[in-house]
Amino acid sequence: MSTRDQNLDRQIAALTEVGCVRVFADKLSGKNADRPELQACLDYCRPGDTLTVHELSRLGRSLQDLIAIVGDLRRHGIGFRSLHEAIDTTTPAGHLVFHVFAALAEFMRELIVEGTHEGLAAARARGQRLGR
Repeated sequence: MSTRDQNLDRQIAALTEVGCVRVFADKLSGKNADRPELQACLDYCRPGDTLTVHELSRLGRSLQDLIAIVGDLRRHGIGFRSLHEAIDTTTPAGHLVFHVFAALAEFMRELIVEGTHEGLAAARARGQRLGR
Protein backbone atom coordinates (compact mmCIF):
# COMPACT_ATOMS: atom_id res chain seq x y z
CA MET A 1 0.00 0.00 0.00
CA SER A 2 1.37 3.41 -0.93
CA THR A 3 -0.05 5.63 1.79
CA ARG A 4 -1.47 5.24 5.26
CA ASP A 5 -4.78 6.77 4.10
CA GLN A 6 -5.45 4.10 1.48
CA ASN A 7 -7.73 1.17 2.27
CA LEU A 8 -6.57 -2.43 1.90
CA ASP A 9 -10.06 -3.97 1.69
CA ARG A 10 -10.13 -4.31 -2.11
CA GLN A 11 -6.70 -5.91 -2.24
CA ILE A 12 -7.41 -8.27 0.67
CA ALA A 13 -10.74 -9.31 -0.88
CA ALA A 14 -9.05 -10.12 -4.20
CA LEU A 15 -6.31 -12.16 -2.49
CA THR A 16 -8.81 -14.03 -0.32
CA GLU A 17 -11.01 -14.74 -3.35
CA VAL A 18 -8.16 -16.59 -5.11
CA GLY A 19 -7.47 -18.71 -2.04
CA CYS A 20 -4.61 -16.98 -0.25
CA VAL A 21 -4.17 -18.60 3.15
CA ARG A 22 -2.45 -15.66 4.84
CA VAL A 23 -2.29 -11.98 3.89
CA PHE A 24 0.60 -9.69 4.87
CA ALA A 25 0.12 -5.93 4.56
CA ASP A 26 2.62 -3.10 4.89
CA LYS A 27 1.20 0.42 4.86
CA LEU A 28 4.39 1.73 3.28
CA SER A 29 5.47 2.65 -0.22
CA GLY A 30 6.62 -0.19 -2.47
CA LYS A 31 9.83 1.75 -3.01
CA ASN A 32 10.63 1.53 0.72
CA ALA A 33 13.27 -1.18 1.31
CA ASP A 34 12.44 -1.63 5.01
CA ARG A 35 9.04 -3.35 4.91
CA PRO A 36 8.61 -5.63 7.94
CA GLU A 37 5.47 -7.36 6.66
CA LEU A 38 7.14 -8.16 3.33
CA GLN A 39 10.06 -9.68 5.22
CA ALA A 40 7.64 -11.68 7.40
CA CYS A 41 5.87 -12.87 4.25
CA LEU A 42 9.12 -13.96 2.59
CA ASP A 43 10.13 -15.78 5.80
CA TYR A 44 6.71 -17.51 5.89
CA CYS A 45 6.87 -18.89 2.33
CA ARG A 46 7.99 -22.50 1.87
CA PRO A 47 8.94 -24.53 -1.23
CA GLY A 48 5.80 -25.30 -3.22
CA ASP A 49 4.04 -22.09 -2.07
CA THR A 50 3.10 -19.30 -4.45
CA LEU A 51 3.49 -15.72 -3.23
CA THR A 52 0.51 -13.80 -4.62
CA VAL A 53 0.25 -10.02 -4.80
CA HIS A 54 -2.58 -7.82 -5.98
CA GLU A 55 -0.29 -6.05 -8.45
CA LEU A 56 3.43 -5.83 -9.21
CA SER A 57 3.79 -2.38 -7.69
CA ARG A 58 2.78 -3.85 -4.31
CA LEU A 59 5.93 -5.99 -4.26
CA GLY A 60 8.37 -3.31 -5.44
CA ARG A 61 8.76 -0.41 -7.79
CA SER A 62 12.29 -1.06 -8.95
CA LEU A 63 12.97 -3.59 -11.69
CA GLN A 64 16.07 -4.70 -9.80
CA ASP A 65 14.10 -5.32 -6.60
CA LEU A 66 11.30 -7.18 -8.37
CA ILE A 67 13.71 -9.41 -10.25
CA ALA A 68 15.78 -10.03 -7.12
CA ILE A 69 12.75 -10.95 -4.99
CA VAL A 70 11.15 -13.17 -7.64
CA GLY A 71 14.54 -14.74 -8.45
CA ASP A 72 15.08 -15.50 -4.77
CA LEU A 73 11.60 -17.02 -4.54
CA ARG A 74 12.32 -19.17 -7.58
CA ARG A 75 15.63 -20.41 -6.11
CA HIS A 76 13.72 -21.49 -3.00
CA GLY A 77 11.05 -23.31 -5.02
CA ILE A 78 8.41 -20.65 -4.42
CA GLY A 79 6.20 -19.39 -7.24
CA PHE A 80 5.05 -15.83 -7.76
CA ARG A 81 1.68 -14.60 -8.97
CA SER A 82 0.36 -11.10 -9.62
CA LEU A 83 -3.41 -10.87 -10.00
CA HIS A 84 -3.68 -7.50 -11.75
CA GLU A 85 -1.13 -8.31 -14.44
CA ALA A 86 -2.21 -12.00 -14.65
CA ILE A 87 1.37 -13.20 -14.16
CA ASP A 88 2.18 -16.65 -12.80
CA THR A 89 5.90 -17.45 -12.77
CA THR A 90 5.27 -21.13 -12.16
CA THR A 91 4.96 -21.39 -15.96
CA PRO A 92 7.68 -20.54 -18.54
CA ALA A 93 5.36 -18.06 -20.29
CA GLY A 94 4.49 -16.45 -16.96
CA HIS A 95 8.17 -16.10 -16.11
CA LEU A 96 8.78 -14.26 -19.41
CA VAL A 97 5.72 -12.05 -18.97
CA PHE A 98 6.89 -11.15 -15.45
CA HIS A 99 10.12 -9.70 -16.82
CA VAL A 100 8.27 -7.71 -19.49
CA PHE A 101 5.72 -6.30 -17.00
CA ALA A 102 8.40 -5.53 -14.41
CA ALA A 103 10.29 -3.48 -17.01
CA LEU A 104 7.09 -1.64 -17.96
CA ALA A 105 6.24 -0.93 -14.30
CA GLU A 106 9.67 0.61 -13.75
CA PHE A 107 9.33 2.63 -16.96
CA MET A 108 5.96 4.04 -15.84
CA ARG A 109 7.38 4.98 -12.43
CA GLU A 110 10.30 6.78 -14.09
CA LEU A 111 7.87 8.70 -16.31
CA ILE A 112 5.89 9.81 -13.26
CA VAL A 113 9.05 10.93 -11.44
CA GLU A 114 10.29 12.75 -14.56
CA GLY A 115 6.93 14.51 -14.96
CA THR A 116 7.00 15.56 -11.32
CA HIS A 117 10.50 16.99 -11.67
CA GLU A 118 9.50 18.85 -14.85
CA GLY A 119 6.44 20.29 -13.09
CA LEU A 120 8.55 21.46 -10.15
CA ALA A 121 11.12 23.03 -12.48
CA ALA A 122 8.37 24.85 -14.40
CA ALA A 123 6.87 26.16 -11.14
CA ARG A 124 10.30 27.40 -10.03
CA ALA A 125 10.83 29.07 -13.43
CA ARG A 126 7.55 30.96 -12.88
CA GLY A 127 8.95 32.20 -9.57
CA GLN A 128 6.73 30.02 -7.43
CA ARG A 129 8.16 29.16 -4.02
CA LEU A 130 8.05 25.46 -3.20
CA GLY A 131 8.40 23.84 0.18
CA ARG A 132 8.87 25.67 3.45
